[in-house]
Amino acid sequence: MTYSLNSNKLIIVISSPSGAGKSSICKQLLKDDPQLNISISDTTRLPRDNETNGRDYNFINKDEFESKIKNKEYIEYARVFGNYYGSLQKDVQKSLDNGFDVLFDIDWQGFLQLKASNRPNLLTIFIIPPSKEIIYERLKLRAEKSGDNEQAIQYRMKMYETEMSHQNEYQYIVENDKFDECVTKIKKIIFEARTKLNA
Repeated sequence: MTYSLNSNKLIIVISSPSGAGKSSICKQLLKDDPQLNISISDTTRLPRDNETNGRDYNFINKDEFESKIKNKEYIEYARVFGNYYGSLQKDVQKSLDNGFDVLFDIDWQGFLQLKASNRPNLLTIFIIPPSKEIIYERLKLRAEKSGDNEQAIQYRMKMYETEMSHQNEYQYIVENDKFDECVTKIKKIIFEARTKLNA
């Protein structure tokens, strides 16, 4: 089954290196903006302690995910740190049909698939950290909660440069130094895009 995804609503992509805060930013945007709906990704990774199936991600096994790839059910998908992540076409279409702008919390691989598909009304934002050192400290704090070891942290740090190298492919780059200021900047970008779309 194919979906047109034609709509006068925005498809908003927020990406960042691991640990730069995009998930926290997306949660705050959703809390503050009733016009936004998140695209809840399928993933094959195990849930963290603070995550709920169906709210944060749809946690499924590898065979089920690969079956959905074969059936072309994903608008975008990627393999990140050894696990699959993907956004279902039908869920995105449902949100657009219900009058929501759809927010994607995805990495650069998923973004490139959306960009290549020439989806209308695509708004893309890349979050950068104040420094590489801050990323390392954030990943260490996350590891204490999730049980990641130093090897996992080092692997994510190794991927940092690859992730950062894609920032200029996005329409907007926003630094997440002070969280509230970062969220305010993104809200302004979304507001201006909506105003332009409905002009």
